[in-house]
Amino acid sequence: MARYNNLPLESVIGSIYSLCKDQHGCRYLQKQLENRQPDQIHIIWLETNQHVVELMTDPFGNYLCQKLLEYCNDDERTVLIQNASEAMVRIALNQHGTRALQKMIEHVSTPVQIKLIKDALRYQVVELIQDLNGNHVIQKCLNKLNADDATFIFQAVGEHCVDVGTHRHGCCVLQRCIDHADGVQKTWLIDMITRNSVTLVQDPFGNYVVQYIIDLNQDNFTEPVVRQFHGRIAGLSRHKFSSNVIEKCLRCASDVSKDMIVDELLAPGEMPNLLRDNFANYVIQTALEYATPMMKHRLVEGIRPVLPSIRATPYGRRIQAKIQAYDTRNGQREPAGPGLPPISDASGGQTTLRAAHQRILPAQQSILPPSSNYSNGVDVNGVGVNGVNVNGVNGNGVNGNGVTTNGGYPNAGNIPVPQPPRAQQFPSQYQGMGGPAENGESWL
Repeated sequence: MARYNNLPLESVIGSIYSLCKDQHGCRYLQKQLENRQPDQIHIIWLETNQHVVELMTDPFGNYLCQKLLEYCNDDERTVLIQNASEAMVRIALNQHGTRALQKMIEHVSTPVQIKLIKDALRYQVVELIQDLNGNHVIQKCLNKLNADDATFIFQAVGEHCVDVGTHRHGCCVLQRCIDHADGVQKTWLIDMITRNSVTLVQDPFGNYVVQYIIDLNQDNFTEPVVRQFHGRIAGLSRHKFSSNVIEKCLRCASDVSKDMIVDELLAPGEMPNLLRDNFANYVIQTALEYATPMMKHRLVEGIRPVLPSIRATPYGRRIQAKIQAYDTRNGQREPAGPGLPPISDASGGQTTLRAAHQRILPAQQSILPPSSNYSNGVDVNGVGVNGVNVNGVNGNGVNGNGVTTNGGYPNAGNIPVPQPPRAQQFPSQYQGMGGPAENGESWL
């Protein structure tokens, strides 16, 4: 590099093209461009514009092209774009060329330059989107061009939304297209995606595109998507990827759509299979949180008979906890199901670790403290209290004067039989969580 120190540009005229492909020579020329002297920029442009395709894909030359595109004037830039247009797709697919081409698109400024870019790329948009390097060029077009100029991209991805949306890179580009489309273009693009939503939601990448539309939180976009799933809710709920979308619908859709989803979950014979499914059980948990009040009641009653068979599973405990919380909020104390412990307000919606012990008294053993004498006027040695059967004997306690005193408390009524202590409760970390994150899935 030392031999280029203080070397005037005029001394390398005629060899600039070869210097572009040399590491030190390329750095020297970049420094000359950074001086922003129009005459020096033009000298370098003269010897490179005819070789722009080769230089843009060269490991060193691409850096010079980026600097040249940044500092040259509009006329010179137009010539560079025109010379590159014949091989622009090949440049975009190249690991070095993609960077130079993105810089070229970043600095387009005239209608002529924009037209050259559009004409060069319009027929291979899908191929570019699905390429590791090419998809960045399309995204740069979306960021730089206005919605009208980017119509060629929207048209291509809309007509091939399944091919694009189910691709690792394409699903990201399709979401960016939704962001940048405007008015009629956006409506048309989302409509094309909606028509193919059943296919997309079952794909590991396509499901994110449909979720992105639902996340826009606009009924005119969300409701048509949900209607596409009508009659398919149970099947989609059991699928690894589409179950996430059904959960999203339960969170974001209108009450009418939520009722439709829950109604299909309650179809005859479906609930046991859904509750035991690795993915559908998350849909049930989400439905318990977001269903409308009427449908939530139907859902809870539909789940109760199945709870005993799943209570030992982690998701079964979470579902049981949600139902207990629901019953507590509604003031119900009935058992959650056959063989399950009763609901208690103190549980806070938490499930019991095990059922309460049934403490049966041995024969002839009193539940009151033993005594050989009358206590408070009540005979407690094998004699019943206030008509309550205690140790198999009925009767009323009688004091020494032969007067009934209700256990020493005149007119106090029946003495209640003590109840077994409450069962141990789960700690708070066992409460149901629910949601798509528990499916083990992550957003791109």
